[in-house]
Amino acid sequence: MQNRPTAAELLDAVKTFLNDSVKPELMDHTAFNMMVALKSLDIVQRELELGPEFADTERARLTDILGHDGKIGDLNAELNERLRAGTLCLDDPKVKAHLIETTKAKVQIDQPKYSGLRHAEEKTNT
Repeated sequence: MQNRPTAAELLDAVKTFLNDSVKPELMDHTAFNMMVALKSLDIVQRELELGPEFADTERARLTDILGHDGKIGDLNAELNERLRAGTLCLDDPKVKAHLIETTKAKVQIDQPKYSGLRHAEEKTNT
């Protein structure tokens, strides 16, 4: 394990420096590129914070659906193959719930302010 500062703390320090010290000095296309870079760092930060837990729960759901454990990439490939082959159906409650939860997790990392995410969370929590 890494001592302090952690990866998250380093990332936050870089984001703060770029946003507070560098970004105000930029203009036009370079300022736009800085905004894109800062948004990308936000995604990386959320991936570091949320990704491991999301991957664990995704793997647990896949293990439950498929009946065995494995690497998450292999489990997803098997799920896809079973759906294509028709041995699993999108109407299966476990499959449907898995796809919804996996999509919500990905959007929470990529676009947490996306209004559709809030709607999906309200719909699945009722």
